[in-house]
Amino acid sequence: MGSGLVFCPTCGNLLLVENHDGQNIYACQTCPYVYYIDREISKSVPLKRKEVEPVLGGEEEWKNAPRTEARCPDCSYHTAYFKEVQIRSADEPATLFFRCASCGCNWREG
Repeated sequence: MGSGLVFCPTCGNLLLVENHDGQNIYACQTCPYVYYIDREISKSVPLKRKEVEPVLGGEEEWKNAPRTEARCPDCSYHTAYFKEVQIRSADEPATLFFRCASCGCNWREG
């Protein structure tokens, strides 16, 4: 039996791998055909990481955000962009997200 999809030589249906009394077998779900697997079967599948979008938007979105006086925790610069986001329930206060206008450090309050 080759690797990949394996089909029943009797009826042509796809064979499924099953464990029968500790022995792996190819078994047909339509007819009584069974093939005992005499070697290890494995297949590696390379995973592709999903590209993650920034939650608070990219650089362009921050450039258009309003500015305020706020001290950066990293570089102590005095001006930052800010956004107000409702991340909890509606009866809770909104959270303020800041981005330093000098070094780009992000922090939040609330």
